[in-house]
This record gives sequence, structure tokens and C-alpha cells, in this order.
Amino acid sequence: MGRALRITYSGAHYHVTSRGNEQKNIFKSHRDREQFLSYLESSVMRYSAKIHAYCLMTNHYHLLLETPDGNLPEIMRHINGAYTNYFNTKRKRAGHLFQGRYKAILIEADGYLTELSSYIHLNPVRAGVTEKPEDHTWSSYQDFIGLRPAPSWLCTGMVMEHFSDSQSYRQFVEGRLGNGHESPFQGTIAATLLGSESFVQGIMTTHLDGKQIERDVPAIRELSKTRKIEMILENVRGIAGDAKLEHKISIYLAHRHSGAKLKELGVYFGKKDTAIAQTTKRLADEMVSDKKLKKLVYSLGIKLKLSQVET
Repeated sequence: MGRALRITYSGAHYHVTSRGNEQKNIFKSHRDREQFLSYLESSVMRYSAKIHAYCLMTNHYHLLLETPDGNLPEIMRHINGAYTNYFNTKRKRAGHLFQGRYKAILIEADGYLTELSSYIHLNPVRAGVTEKPEDHTWSSYQDFIGLRPAPSWLCTGMVMEHFSDSQSYRQFVEGRLGNGHESPFQGTIAATLLGSESFVQGIMTTHLDGKQIERDVPAIRELSKTRKIEMILENVRGIAGDAKLEHKISIYLAHRHSGAKLKELGVYFGKKDTAIAQTTKRLADEMVSDKKLKKLVYSLGIKLKLSQVET
């Protein structure tokens, strides 16, 4: 299995989850949870982590985490490593406590921080642990709505600056109860990035393009395909003065050169995979008799530094 992609930089924000090995419980007592929270506090003191929200369940936890120093791996080694040592020592056991590596989704804070704080705080309700989010002691929700003083290591300000007071935040969270509200993670790309198109493209350009990263990371392959398709669309836009023709050219070039499969292209362009194949074939047939079109598509291939367009 390929390793997860880790994109790290100063000021990055993440939604982090970690689950117990074989889905087993990682918290078995109040003392366990208190000890885990102490490691969140020490991660703030030692590694300058910023904890914006948290929720401890039974066999997993959620964190909304910021890394001013761009040191997510060090922070997580401290939190999970220290807690594993505590848990194993207390129960005279050995071996892994957590299931593989933690999962960290890099998020666009401006667009998703409040939604993800709500998602984290509603986790106990979705899991059927409590009827109301404030009834779950082991999350930061009570700190946000004023039911208890927030600890000094918890950063509530960045979320709360979007609300007039704790009551308005409470209304925001409760408004997301029920089945009608979509998960904020539906827009996640390659299980790695969550944000606007400009955010994703900025991350890829700054942190991935030209970088030597292991090829066994599945997210790299998926992001690379997306990046190529976006480059094609960007360069085709306005080139022919005909939106329909430009759309067909984009599909043709993406099919021939992005590395994405028909099914992936179908999802991207909102078409059936058979329609993608048909569009590619029809444009190829048109280029046989239309030398001007063939020259246009060929020149785009050169501009994009793609392999020579097949005819």
C-alpha cells in the first residue's frame, strides 16, 4: 500500500484523525482522556502547535490543527507517541496502539475552518453517543459555547471571529444537525486537500510541481492528473473562439495526455466514460479532414509540452 501524502509548510491547517489499531478503543477511562489532552497541551508548548478544536471518541479522535512552524510530523509523533507509551505502560502491553499512520487533510482555513469545527463538535451526535453536542465532555464544544473556561492551549479565536458571540456559534453548529447538511469533506481531493480550486492549484504549484516525491504515494498520482487537466483547460480556454469546440479539444487532450482513466475523466467533465471516448474519436476524425483544426490541436500539444498529438 502506498504511503499517505504529507504536505507541510508554516501556517498550514489540517483536519487530523487517528484510530485505534483493529478499531480497538484507545481511551478506556477519564484518566486516559485527561492524559491525551495533556499531550495536546505539551505539543503547543514544545512544538508551537495551535489546536483550534478537538473531539475524543472511544476508538479515535479528531483535531483541527495549525502548524506555525510547518512541523506536522514532529507534532504528531509527540502526541501519538507519548500517548502510546503512556497507554502501554499503564496496561503492561506492547505494540501498536494506533492503526497505521494518522490521517491529515490539508484544508483552506478561510473557507473551511468553521465548517470543520462544527463537524468535529457534532461527531458524538452522529455516532449516537449523545443527543446534544454539549453533552460530550471530551470535545472543545463546551469551551466554545461558554459552558466552561477554555484551557490556555486551545485557540478558539480564529473560529469565533466569524461569530458575534458563543450563542451565534451554537446556533451555527446546531443548524447542521440532521441529515440535510452535506459533509464538508465531499470536496476533498485525493484524500489530501480540501479547499477552493485556487487553493488546490496554489498548493500543487508551490509544494508539488518539480518536487521529488515517492511515486508510491497514491495522492501524487491523482493530483498530478488533476493538475494536467487544469493546465489543459487553462490553455484551451479562448483559443478557438468557440466554447463547444474548446470543450471537445479539452476532453481530447485530457484523454490522450493527462494519464486519467475514462471513468476519472467522466467524473471530472460530468459525462459518461463512453461519451469521453466518443468525443475523443470524433475530434480525431474531424482533424483528418480539417487541417486547420489539426494544426490548432497540435500547437496546443507543443505549448503544453505534451507528447505529439496522435492523428
